[in-house]
Amino acid sequence: MRQAFPLKPLVCALATIAACDWALAADAPATLPNVTVQAEAPKSGQATVAGFGDTPTWQIPAQTLSITDRALQNAGVQQVSDLAKLDGSVSGGYNTTGYWDDMTVRGFSLEGAYSYRREGLPYNAETRIPLDNKANLELFKGTSGIQAGVSAPGGLVNLLVKRPEGRIRSAELAWTSARSYKIATDLSDRFGANDQFGVRLNAAQEQLNPEVHDAQGQRHLLSLATDWRISPDTLLEAEIEQSRFSQPSVPGFSMLGNVLPNAKDVDPRINLNNQPWTLPVVFQGGVGTLRLTQQLNADWLWQTTYGYQRQVTQDRIAFPYGCSAAGDPSHYCADGRFDFYDYRSEGELRRNQSLETHADGSASIAGYHHQLSLGVLRNLQSLAAGNAANNPVGTGTVDGTTIIPVGDPTRSTPMGNRQEASTEWYARDAITWNADWTSWLGVRRTGLNRIGIQSDGTQRTQLQQIFTAPWVATGYQFAPRQQVYASWGEGVQTMVAPFPYSGTLDNAGQPLPAQRTRQLEVGFKGQCPHTSWGLNWFRTEKPEANTVGAVYQLDGDSLHQGIEGLIRTTLGAWDVDASGMLLDAKRRNSADTTINGLRPTNVPDHTLKLSANYRVASVPGLSAQAAIIHEGRRMVTPDNTVHVPAWTQLDVGVRYVQRLSNQAITWQAGVQNLTDNRAWRSTPYEFDHVYLLPLAPRTLTASVIVDF
Repeated sequence: MRQAFPLKPLVCALATIAACDWALAADAPATLPNVTVQAEAPKSGQATVAGFGDTPTWQIPAQTLSITDRALQNAGVQQVSDLAKLDGSVSGGYNTTGYWDDMTVRGFSLEGAYSYRREGLPYNAETRIPLDNKANLELFKGTSGIQAGVSAPGGLVNLLVKRPEGRIRSAELAWTSARSYKIATDLSDRFGANDQFGVRLNAAQEQLNPEVHDAQGQRHLLSLATDWRISPDTLLEAEIEQSRFSQPSVPGFSMLGNVLPNAKDVDPRINLNNQPWTLPVVFQGGVGTLRLTQQLNADWLWQTTYGYQRQVTQDRIAFPYGCSAAGDPSHYCADGRFDFYDYRSEGELRRNQSLETHADGSASIAGYHHQLSLGVLRNLQSLAAGNAANNPVGTGTVDGTTIIPVGDPTRSTPMGNRQEASTEWYARDAITWNADWTSWLGVRRTGLNRIGIQSDGTQRTQLQQIFTAPWVATGYQFAPRQQVYASWGEGVQTMVAPFPYSGTLDNAGQPLPAQRTRQLEVGFKGQCPHTSWGLNWFRTEKPEANTVGAVYQLDGDSLHQGIEGLIRTTLGAWDVDASGMLLDAKRRNSADTTINGLRPTNVPDHTLKLSANYRVASVPGLSAQAAIIHEGRRMVTPDNTVHVPAWTQLDVGVRYVQRLSNQAITWQAGVQNLTDNRAWRSTPYEFDHVYLLPLAPRTLTASVIVDF
């Protein structure tokens, strides 16, 4: 019974195969007229990060997602990790108020330093990412060896910025029930004799006052994008973004001794980082790109992009961790007490610098059509941090009322600094054999040079490795716009020894040798009038690492096998979007034999994301929305003796588009977690400690967007 609920979208997807054939036959006249349709779907499976060019969504031999800024606004998405509300493959990790986004895809945690792209270039996401100037949020699911030299096997996220699009004048005012408010503007125009110059400006200022107590903050964004159409075949684009985010972070809860507390008995508004001496986490920096696109001829295009990112972080928190009275760092004390630490890491400097050039085109070789892409990417990445403070200051309590005097702020704990250089050569080829069969071949050769050194100048290590990651797929169109496909590929995964909060590691902060990940996937995809659908099975193997004695080292692997399904359809006045996943995950070949065959922590066994939009015919411009977010049980401890049950959240909203002469005013209001359900939404196990993150309490939101 527990698994019947998330299977519904999968069954619907199978039924859609027959429905599509019926719809096509029923709608087809004797002679088909020529029809040109130009529209942008708010959610689609086609994502540029997939690397398949203009291949139709239904024909891409992988699972991808692209969400426009309009769809993000309609869904109330505030940050990247809110993807967990929209897609059945995505769940939350250690994702909390006041810190950077953390999420999992297909049960694998995405790495902030490697699993993100911005305009297709490597991007360090260990920061709070503003979405005000983003046109699309893209997700590629699975091992991404042909898309990235290094990334987590769960997937790859790409952010596309808003570019000049002609005349745009838009202003937004947003508010939440906790008295947070945001003002933002989006301005765009073209000028010149032939509109050859374009400019787009985005600005946002937000006062952060979340439902969680003692977590007030603020953020701002200023971005500028320009382009110059030098000739019909030459386009020069430049954009830059400056942002600052400042807010106290909210630590996770934990077990009380060996007991899992009932989430209904814990106030999700309590912030354990509420000392008088608490300082905010601050993310401040800039990022930008410069791109030249040249149409070489009717068949070939050449593009070169340079990107630069500089991010400065002040990472500070009054941090609850473990119970020294019981001699156990993995949870709080049974009576609700915990050890309090003053953690401060000031002036962490992260840099990313990338240069990519590639040529894309088509050719006829040996009588078959080939869609080719050839390119090279050079990336330099660094992290420079001084010593940190991680000093015990006393004992706190879970009611959040204990006040502790400030401790010794001396920063004497070494941090791990790193410098990395990579060069990636890649080639992709889509071969059309006939009207029904297509094959894809890809290979990426990556050279890594990684240097790690402690901030006190000790423990210098250097790793130099070369990897060749292949990827192959083939697809067969068994009916109009319906395909079955199979793919196999490899990727590269990197790991770094952590800095434990208790005890010591001989190699803390040092990089481990990069390892290969492997994935096999088989699926069906289809598209017909008003409906798109997909159903697939995947099998992914990922190397793991663990602490053995006083060394953090490679230690076996994990195997994730799952079934994903999705369907998006329009039925009269209804738009329905459903996706789900069944996931079997297990640990293998660990030196700790007690965890072999067990489920990793914080990996739900099933998920379902269902949303619907209803257009009210009697009131033009008025629509109502509802969304159900359901995630299955997940393990809390590595030995699987403790787990949290499944949970469900209901969000509702209403939107009204008002037309006034040449203006459009969009009024929107919503309630997140309408039933005020209390549950543990995420259970990450990090630094040998159990973390419990609650569902956010019921929150009211409202916004108005004026297009003038």
